[in-house]
Amino acid sequence: MVTLTQTTPPASPTAAAVAGEQRRAGKRYKPVRFNRSPGRTPTRSILLTAVMTLMLIYSLFPLVWLVVNSTKSVDDLFSTFGLWFGDTNVFWDNVVGVFTYDDGVYLTWLRNTVMYTLVGAGGSTLIAAMAGYGLAKFRFAGRRAVFAVILGAIAVPGSALAVPTFLLFSQMGLTNTPWAILIPSLVTPFGLYLLWVYAADAIPTELIEAARVDGAGEFRTFFTIGLRLMAPGILSVFLLEIVGSWNNYFLPLIMLNDPTWYPLTVGLNQWNSQAATAEGEVIFNLVITGSLIAIIPIVIVFLALQRFWQSGLSAGSVKG
Repeated sequence: MVTLTQTTPPASPTAAAVAGEQRRAGKRYKPVRFNRSPGRTPTRSILLTAVMTLMLIYSLFPLVWLVVNSTKSVDDLFSTFGLWFGDTNVFWDNVVGVFTYDDGVYLTWLRNTVMYTLVGAGGSTLIAAMAGYGLAKFRFAGRRAVFAVILGAIAVPGSALAVPTFLLFSQMGLTNTPWAILIPSLVTPFGLYLLWVYAADAIPTELIEAARVDGAGEFRTFFTIGLRLMAPGILSVFLLEIVGSWNNYFLPLIMLNDPTWYPLTVGLNQWNSQAATAEGEVIFNLVITGSLIAIIPIVIVFLALQRFWQSGLSAGSVKG
């Protein structure tokens, strides 16, 4: 790891520094106002605001479309304007239909998705935390080679590895089983790299050496000290893995053939595709409502953990 040093010009005194000097001098703190440089203007850009507004509309458009059309019947989906409500509101009928259609298979898909997400995201985050801690705080031969392999793995898209992974699991007889989804989900090169960088900065080496002097083993040091200090980075990686596992589509599509092991992504696509079959029932209203219900848990988790997202990603952006 290369450390870059940069010489910065002396900074102008901040309000906090001036206040501290006043307190040390026994003076009462008074708000300090700094005159803005004559040539500087507030950072405002109409173009930037317009671009951000367009991006916001682009991001919210699918969600709005989903909410509006989840209140319609199949006939209203094709006879009314897509961005406005239909003549009748059948939202609750659609919700009941989602959970009761085909003997409640939607609940089975929801259970499978929760299982794949909790095991995959939790396991991959724990493995990445342990590996990142070890790479950051231990020196061993081949450490640079491991670093190069991890960086190379980040650059390889998951879709490029899907077919080789399928052939490998097919040889082991694990296709069409939950292991075909869970085992590949335990590997996260980006999460490992992020936690490696985070551990190198967040855990003082002196603290680890003090724990060793007190008789703590390496695993106890990691679980009692390392995990606590790495908590913001771990939660950030956990959130990334939750989103990725919940929305995982391509890997279950090629690995699974039994509908009882489908996640929501593949199951809803099966409902959508059955309209194209000879005797398939058209249930686009259930597909839309089921998709809306499917995103509610992931939105709740994202809002609950989003503050850790920024701290974890910013830690990875300034170290290398």
